[in-house]
Amino acid sequence: MRLVAGIDVGSTYTKALLLREDRSIAAHALEPTGFRLAEIAETALRRALERAGLARDAVDYIVATGFGRHQVTFADVHVTDITAAARGATLLFPGTRTVLDVGGQTMKASRLAETAKVKAFRLNDKCAAGTGAFLEKTARYMGYSTEEIGPLVATSKEFPAISGVCAVFAESEVINHLSHGVAPADIMHGAIVSLVGRSVQLMKRVKMEPEFTLIGGILRFETMVRVAREALRADVNVPEGDLVQFVAALGAAQLGHRRLDQLAGGTPATATGRAEARTGVGPAEG
Repeated sequence: MRLVAGIDVGSTYTKALLLREDRSIAAHALEPTGFRLAEIAETALRRALERAGLARDAVDYIVATGFGRHQVTFADVHVTDITAAARGATLLFPGTRTVLDVGGQTMKASRLAETAKVKAFRLNDKCAAGTGAFLEKTARYMGYSTEEIGPLVATSKEFPAISGVCAVFAESEVINHLSHGVAPADIMHGAIVSLVGRSVQLMKRVKMEPEFTLIGGILRFETMVRVAREALRADVNVPEGDLVQFVAALGAAQLGHRRLDQLAGGTPATATGRAEARTGVGPAEG
């Protein structure tokens, strides 16, 4: 059976996912990105293959995405994470019309057409207060690891307002709340509410439409999902378990299968199709 690898080189983590021809997932793996992007992409792919019990030559096609995608020189093609996330989200939830991707260093909102084409997108990559890094930094300041955020905030009953419009001011508010004896769990809850507020504003800028699909590592925290659901006043789709971190890698692999289908059918890649791979906006890929 044909096998395609999707590799998402994110700013914080690099993800590799192996997708079979029937669109079932064979295995996936995650590694901290660091600064040797090509090397870590190879490592993530190797780990995924080991988990699947497969050799490297079992992979028929490799698609790279994410901010470091062009460093993956062994990939057959590179696509933007906007395009890949859209394809991954609609593969999991076909009714998806708006995607929110909260990463470690960026937050992205996209509005999709029924064909999964990206109609509009916006990025927040200028301030850490609008990314997952803000939650991680807040937790570290209070003496907690990223892995402890979920259990910690689950004990919160109320939360203080954290309204700073940049990470520096928001951090000052966190320090102030601590000095007044506010519980770390409640401060963490307030930080999540603040982040969700910025998320919703970004979604409004793309003229969001339901269904909403939320992805990214921060969505592992149930409180984040609950607060987002309350803020949007609608239900939201969230991939189960750690798959929430692999949606762009999944979408990249899905695009790889579509490309192989085109090649098998003798259909060449069009100029507009190549443009969409670069920008994330353009005609549907078929």
